[in-house]
Amino acid sequence: MSTASTSSNFDQAELDKFAALANRWWDADGPQKPLHALNPVRLQYVAERAVLRGAKVLDIGCGGGLLSEALAKEGAQVTAIDLAPELVKVARLHGLESGVQVDYRVQAAEDLAAEQAGTFDVVTCMEMLEHVPDPGAIIAACQRLLRPGGALFLSTINRTPAAFAVAVVGAEYIARLLPRGTHHYQEFIKPAELGAWLRQSGLQLQDVSGMAYEPWRNRARLSRRTDINYLAFARKPEQA
Repeated sequence: MSTASTSSNFDQAELDKFAALANRWWDADGPQKPLHALNPVRLQYVAERAVLRGAKVLDIGCGGGLLSEALAKEGAQVTAIDLAPELVKVARLHGLESGVQVDYRVQAAEDLAAEQAGTFDVVTCMEMLEHVPDPGAIIAACQRLLRPGGALFLSTINRTPAAFAVAVVGAEYIARLLPRGTHHYQEFIKPAELGAWLRQSGLQLQDVSGMAYEPWRNRARLSRRTDINYLAFARKPEQA
């Protein structure tokens, strides 16, 4: 299903940047190599905090479908949305090859929230908030999409000198793990800022955990350090 977006909460240059990587999204040794290493950790974080089997799950900013397919393999009924048609096409094609069923859509979170408020048990939005003009609006849409008691899972990058050194200088310019220009330091998000947006949307923050990537092993793991990559878990109250 493809739906024209009425939302303006996107940066076309950002969409074009990731769309250019579409054909190699599932190449574990390609430009998205770090994302392949992070994916099992992201799935573990979600699966330890929410029941996935039989759950209605929405993956916002799904890209080529790495997390979407992993969630579906755990028994979830997954809807996945992204505003880059090239990425959604790649995700659909890979789903045909793998046999993993996911409902992929070219649609904005805000638009889907207007159509399907209170529908999903779990919403995930990974590595996307730092790429949109108004992250708070995405979180507000997530709140509307969740059923009462539903769980929201986010991941992003902290705005610290350590994150600049590792995620920008190290990953893009020295080790060349990511294409140059993948990240912009001023768009990184401090956990306190994320927490404020969650509270403003009526969501309750449950946990913040660090996520460490070890390029020399191409492995990722959960960490107590939240000064670079981190994950967050929030819940929508059962009653308003």
